[in-house]
Amino acid sequence: MSTKSVIGNFFEDFSIGQEIVHATPRTVTRGDTALFIALTGSRFVLHSSDAFARSIGYREAPIDDLLTFHFVLGKTVPDISLNAIANLGYAGLRFGAPVYAGDTLRSRSTVIGLKENSDGKTGIVYVRSTGFNQRDEMVLDYFRWVMVRKRDASRPAPESLVPKLPDRVAIADLVVPKGLKLKNYDTVLAGSPALWEDYQVGEKIDHLDGMTFEEAEHMMATRLYQNTARVHFNQHAEKQGRFGKRIVYGGHIISLARAHAFNGLANAFRIAAINGGRHTAPSFAGDTIYAWSEILEKAEIKGREDVGALRLRTVATKDRACADFPYQREGEGGRRDYDPAVVLDLDYTVLMPRRPIAKRRKATSKALLPRKSKPARRKR
Repeated sequence: MSTKSVIGNFFEDFSIGQEIVHATPRTVTRGDTALFIALTGSRFVLHSSDAFARSIGYREAPIDDLLTFHFVLGKTVPDISLNAIANLGYAGLRFGAPVYAGDTLRSRSTVIGLKENSDGKTGIVYVRSTGFNQRDEMVLDYFRWVMVRKRDASRPAPESLVPKLPDRVAIADLVVPKGLKLKNYDTVLAGSPALWEDYQVGEKIDHLDGMTFEEAEHMMATRLYQNTARVHFNQHAEKQGRFGKRIVYGGHIISLARAHAFNGLANAFRIAAINGGRHTAPSFAGDTIYAWSEILEKAEIKGREDVGALRLRTVATKDRACADFPYQREGEGGRRDYDPAVVLDLDYTVLMPRRPIAKRRKATSKALLPRKSKPARRKR
């Protein structure tokens, strides 16, 4: 048989420092945005309305930040994770220039770590991947690690190195879009009156909504991103695998959780960074996804009075509503482990408008005024 067909890299094909330029640049279209909304139900106004986007300094509605993420990651799959068993996590993910319909995205990766698993049949591959537009502007830069099959279990493992990954993206490194002006930000059109000042560290928000997704939907989403990982598509092969069926691309679960977060965080108009994330359990067609978020940190943006940053933890669950906020449980030997309903634990940073300075001063002044005591009632 001809060897022209690409079977993808197996664990032993990777080496530390390996540079990979990924094929098939992708020109983004309006149709991509419409299909993404159809598959996730996302309602964030910035990505829905050109008029709204222009009112706050964008040239038009940019594509959803997570759609940028999926396109850039999708380019890497044939080289990095075509033979993956699972995508395990992300770190230090930073969004750059906004992406608009008509932009062309491409990806490049560097292998920064390798570690064979104890079974001798698989290993963990760590990469740093960067996405660029046609003007060579960075649109996304991130680390991820995946579990990849070995082609031949008897072959010796590559050199082992587990890289030290950033635990978060520093506030100073967040990219605020050029020309952003939030003076005309309309909270009514955005869907919530709650701005940066209204959130408190430690606050938990149940996003309430649940969404059941079907086989055709998650497969269409993954095809949209040109993510060719076999575990998402090939039931003929996967019925012999660990789960006996196709697993859902973890990025699609992130998209659903973010779409749910509109209910409670509607003014989180831009994802600036993903500090880290874990897919803690697989998801399958027929699962119903819920989500809740916790405010981990509030930060001001240097030189900006109109926008602040919120660091969030969003936890997604399957087939279990989040009213009781399932997160961890007591495992064997007192070890803390994830509740089996949890499928995603995501730590990310969003940008959110701040209340205008004049209104902030007025609210502060009002809070500082001494309360007038009520006159004592005369005894009759």
